Amino acid sequence: MRRLILKMSISLDGFLCGPQGEIDWMFRSRDDAARDWVLETLWQAGLHAMGSRTFFEMARYWPASTDPLAGAMNQIPKAVFTRQETLDMATVTLRTAQQAFEIARESQSGPGLEPNDWAAATVVSGDLEAGIKRLKQQHGNDILAHGGASFAQSLAASGLVDEYRLLVHPVVLGKGQSLFAHLPKPMDLELRSTTLFRSGATAQVYRPL
Repeated sequence: MRRLILKMSISLDGFLCGPQGEIDWMFRSRDDAARDWVLETLWQAGLHAMGSRTFFEMARYWPASTDPLAGAMNQIPKAVFTRQETLDMATVTLRTAQQAFEIARESQSGPGLEPNDWAAATVVSGDLEAGIKRLKQQHGNDILAHGGASFAQSLAASGLVDEYRLLVHPVVLGKGQSLFAHLPKPMDLELRSTTLFRSGATAQVYRPL
């Protein structure tokens, strides 16, 4: 059985985003070392899991991106979770992603990846916990979940996360969407590692006890 790892950026007071979904604060404390930590985490995954809104956003961005993270985001298989039986907008979104890939390939600025990597994503609808359990039963490297906020909150509340990899930014928001807002009961965690970056951000790895 493979593990489910939840990788998220959070504020010092535990918020995934501000009250209106603001995430600009995440980019003020990123440096090369933090990016390398994220990149290593991405490449360790056998499957990227995300909610549908995050999937749409990433499918539009990553195929044409020259960011060092693009290779891992594009090449590793994806699973998109949705409450709907089908994703009616998936075809339009993925067509946009493929067009972006073609532009990047023609300009030789893209990562040189196949344009159908996002179109081949597994769509998981229905019960979240049942879907996660099915994916865990498959062979392969760990499942790495990215979010968005409501998806990450649901995963945390499910009790199925085997490891939390949190990039904690040196900012206090005061209000917003907390990663652990929907826990049914308190959860004890074991701190496995802490990495301090020059920017003041820290990478903290926890496992539930």
